[in-house]
Amino acid sequence: MDQAASDAEATKHVVTTATSQAHTRRLNGLVKHSILIFFCLLAIVPTFIIVVNSFKTRDAIFSEPYRLPTRETFSLKGYQTVQERSDFAVYYRNSAIVTLTSLLLILLFGAMISFALAEYRFPGNTLLMLLLLAGIIVPIRLGSVSILRLMVSFQLVNTLVALILVYTAQGLPLAVFVLTQFFRQVPRDLKDSARIDGASEYRVFWLVLPLVTPAIATVAALTMIPIWNDIWFPLILAPGEATRTVTMGAQQFLGQFANDWNAVLASLSMSAVPILALYFIFSRQLLRGLTSGALK
Repeated sequence: MDQAASDAEATKHVVTTATSQAHTRRLNGLVKHSILIFFCLLAIVPTFIIVVNSFKTRDAIFSEPYRLPTRETFSLKGYQTVQERSDFAVYYRNSAIVTLTSLLLILLFGAMISFALAEYRFPGNTLLMLLLLAGIIVPIRLGSVSILRLMVSFQLVNTLVALILVYTAQGLPLAVFVLTQFFRQVPRDLKDSARIDGASEYRVFWLVLPLVTPAIATVAALTMIPIWNDIWFPLILAPGEATRTVTMGAQQFLGQFANDWNAVLASLSMSAVPILALYFIFSRQLLRGLTSGALK
């Protein structure tokens, strides 16, 4: 009798514990999802407000900023102004050239540097890694005056080459930091097997590179958007009409005494379209790379 009562009590305790743990897991999941939803809204709502207000009249932008356009408030004046007073096709081309070329150089040189730092031990290896990490801590904008002087001496002002060089230098430290950790996770036996088969070090590098694809996706996701959205260096190094990027195209509608808010919001909406399109197309690959990079 006592044994049966003891078993019943133990069963009840187990059920109570399991129920409590289930409630705790459910509560933790609710808290985590609430935090994720909050940050998701924090990122989406401003973009949504910009796009919605780009289709409104100037008065409606200030009087009803959070409402959808109606028949009375709907207006395409901003997009008409952008079409008449700027050449966004040129701005798109310039931004695409700068972003894609910089991204290609960052990934290529970053992967090569990371492979060397992870694979070879030589005097100054750790010091070189620390110097590269300093590039993440110290903003490159602190050297804007020196960079401008350097570009003037090389006669690269008002050229896309100047922007590509600066963005490549800006993105390399982060790329090296992320990729080095991934290259160190590649089994050494795999690389030694390739060397035994007669593969050169360059061949070994290209054989190993596909194994760090998640890291490459991580670097691409973290590097592409800041380059596309940057206005600091285009304003300093390439302010000319022929070299304007999309951010500079939007900035031209902001004046010292008056702002054309219809055109500003329309140009900002147009500048966000390529990045949003790339995200929706490659969202799965980007998220997989970011998740893998976080786990590493």
